[in-house]
Amino acid sequence: MVAKITSPHSIKRALNYNEKKVQKGGAECIYAKNFLKDADKMNFHEKLNRFNDLISLNDRAKKSNTLHISLNFDPSEKLDKEKLIAIADEYMSRIGFGDQPYLVYQHHDAGHPHIHIVTTTIQEDGKRINTYNIGRNQSEKARKEIEKDFDLVKAAGRNSQLKENREAINVQKVKYGKSETKRSVTNVLDAVIDKYKYTSLAELNAILKQYNVIVHRGAENGRIYKNNGLLYSVLDANGKKIGVPIKASSIYSKPTLAKLEKKFEENKLRREPDKQKLKTAIEWTLAKSPQDLQAFIKVLQKEKVQTILRQNENGFIYGITFIDYRTKTVFNGSDLGKEYSASAIQQRINKRSEEKNAQKQFPSLNKIGQKKELDPGQTKNYLSDHSVKNENLLEILIKSQKSESQLPFALLEKKRRKKRKLSL
Repeated sequence: MVAKITSPHSIKRALNYNEKKVQKGGAECIYAKNFLKDADKMNFHEKLNRFNDLISLNDRAKKSNTLHISLNFDPSEKLDKEKLIAIADEYMSRIGFGDQPYLVYQHHDAGHPHIHIVTTTIQEDGKRINTYNIGRNQSEKARKEIEKDFDLVKAAGRNSQLKENREAINVQKVKYGKSETKRSVTNVLDAVIDKYKYTSLAELNAILKQYNVIVHRGAENGRIYKNNGLLYSVLDANGKKIGVPIKASSIYSKPTLAKLEKKFEENKLRREPDKQKLKTAIEWTLAKSPQDLQAFIKVLQKEKVQTILRQNENGFIYGITFIDYRTKTVFNGSDLGKEYSASAIQQRINKRSEEKNAQKQFPSLNKIGQKKELDPGQTKNYLSDHSVKNENLLEILIKSQKSESQLPFALLEKKRRKKRKLSL
C-alpha cells in the first residue's frame, strides 16, 4: 500500500475534485464517518456544510484546515467496498483522525485499486490537529501495520510493482481528448507552479512541456496580451497547441501573470544554493568525454538532469536549459556561467572528443619520457590534423621529456632510481 497526503487550499476544492469524478462515473462515495446521514443520502452541500461548520471554529487555520489522502494498492489485489472501508477506518484512526468527519471515495479511473479520503484538521473544540511530518511518522507506521493486519502487498522492498503504483499516483502527461482538459492541466500546474524554481515564462515552459502543457500570453495585438492576461494550452505529439486555451483566471489556483512574476523574483534567490550541485553534475558528465551533444544529454539524464535544447527552424542550437529534478530547479546554461552556454558546451565536448581520439591514434606522444619515433607519414598526418605547424617532431619529443620536471618529486625520484639501477 502506498499512502499520499496533501493539504489543499480549501475543503471545497478537495470535495469538488472527488464529487466531479462521481458525476462522471469515475468514482463513488462509499463511506461517510461521523456524518448525520449515510454517504449515498447526502448531496454536495450537505457534505460541505458539515466540514465548514468545524472550520468556522478556527479562523487562524485558513490554509491548513484540509487533508486529502489517497491510499493506493497493488494492481494484483482485489478489494471489495467493505474491505476498503475497513482499511480507511483503521488508517484514519491510527493517524489520529478517527473522531473526525471524513468521506471515502473509491476511484475507478486508474490501473490499480485506490481510495481518496477527505477530512478537516479542525476538531469539535476548534483546535487544529497537528499534521507536521504526519506522512513520515504517523502515516508510515500506520501503513506498515495495515499491510500486515489486512495481508496487503507490501510497498517496502518492492521494485517493479511499487514503481508502477507510484507512477500511477504522480501527475500524468496531458493527452488531449483522453481526459478532462481543464482538470488535467490543473493537476500539472499544482505539481509544478509552487514546487519548481524558475525565473521566466520560458523556464516554466521547459518544465510544463514535459507534461504536454504550455503557458503563453496570446497574440501581441490581442486583448488578453494587452491586459496582461495568460493562457494555458495542451500540446499534441508534435508540440503544437491543440484545443481551446484556458484562461489563468479560470483555474482554481489562479496562476496569473502577476502571480508568476512574483514567483520569478522569489525563485532567483531560492534556486541560488542549487547552482553548484548542477554545475558539478555537468562537469562530471563532461569528464566522461561524451562523443557528441546527444551522448552528453543521455549521460546527464542518469544524474536526473533533463537537458532542453533551443533550436531555430534550421536546426541551429542557440540555447540550452537544464531541469534538475533532484532540486526541482531550472537554469539556462548561460545563467550558470559562460562556460555552460550552448555554444561553450558544444565546444568543450568537441575538444574533449578530439583529445580522446588523438590519444588513441598516437599513444606514444602521451607516455612520459618515451622516445618512440614516428615514421614520416605519421608525422605529416599528425601535424596537419592537429594544427601543430610550428613544431617539428624533435620539439614534440623534447617537450614530452621536459614534462618529467612537472611530476611530483616522489614519482620523479622513483624514475631516477630505476634508471640508475639499470645502468649498473
